[in-house]
Amino acid sequence: MTQNRPQVRKIAVGAREDGQRIDNFLIRQLPGVPKSHIYRLLRSGQVRVDGGRAKPERKLVKGEEVRIPPVRAAERGEAVRPPDAVLNKLREAIVHEDEHYLAISKPAGLAAHAGSGVKFGVIESARAWGRHEFLELCHRLDRDTSGVLLLAKSRPALLRAQRAFKHGEADKRYFALLVGRWKGEDRDVDAALVRNAIAGGERRVRVDEDDGKPSKSRFSPRARYQDATLCEVQIFSGRTHQIRVHAAALGYPVAGDDKYGEREDNRPLRDKGLKRMFLHSHLLTLPASGEFPKLLLSAPMPDELREVLDNLGAPQAASSRRRRG
Repeated sequence: MTQNRPQVRKIAVGAREDGQRIDNFLIRQLPGVPKSHIYRLLRSGQVRVDGGRAKPERKLVKGEEVRIPPVRAAERGEAVRPPDAVLNKLREAIVHEDEHYLAISKPAGLAAHAGSGVKFGVIESARAWGRHEFLELCHRLDRDTSGVLLLAKSRPALLRAQRAFKHGEADKRYFALLVGRWKGEDRDVDAALVRNAIAGGERRVRVDEDDGKPSKSRFSPRARYQDATLCEVQIFSGRTHQIRVHAAALGYPVAGDDKYGEREDNRPLRDKGLKRMFLHSHLLTLPASGEFPKLLLSAPMPDELREVLDNLGAPQAASSRRRRG
């Protein structure tokens, strides 16, 4: 019996894809294919745009033709339809929708997108609803972080959001419970970050002023407890694990963060009911731009985090000691 073999595909770039990076275009065209393999196809020149090689950051133009080579099933991985329970949970988590955007209060434990052993995330689940012709992530949240996640319903809306994030025009604020009693008031952290991989392929981020990318966060204490502090954190850049690494660099790691904190430090908080990392994106604002009005999004703190704060008891009075550092 002759088996169907994957064939070369040639796809014309339409208005929807105009201005899209080729790597993101391929991720959409090859669902289930690991990103590492997609970048390998680009580096080897197997993907062609109007007959020429293309770098991952190359932006497509309407009318161009993209050649996509055959991709074997073994390279694809198994495409998985998100369970109905997940689809329904995300529908209930919608905090805003208009003609341009869809915003979801992402639950902790659900990735923003598939990849690296994760079969589906928020974007795959939202697309599985089948009611949007175009849907793309405007930004990312760590899998264990909850809160506002913004999706664009058109390419102009996506580019508007990406510009705001890139140029520091978006206001992004989180609630983070930090291990330890905070000394002083607001504190800015301006420390460059670099990503690297350690044994087993685990991704970690570290402060590196020589090779890192500029990263700035502002920590503002909102409630002090005996052994922990609730801070509102405003980030002026969007680096991977930024809040977690900056908090650890200050000596106050995010509660429940076993990667950048110490497990033993989290034990008293686990006894208070903490079962996840205490990091929640509660506010996102985009300024008005052209046809797009100002966008103000918020997501309430999940019950499982509020219960931890309740179990910590009444907040204590701020210390009169001078600001550290």
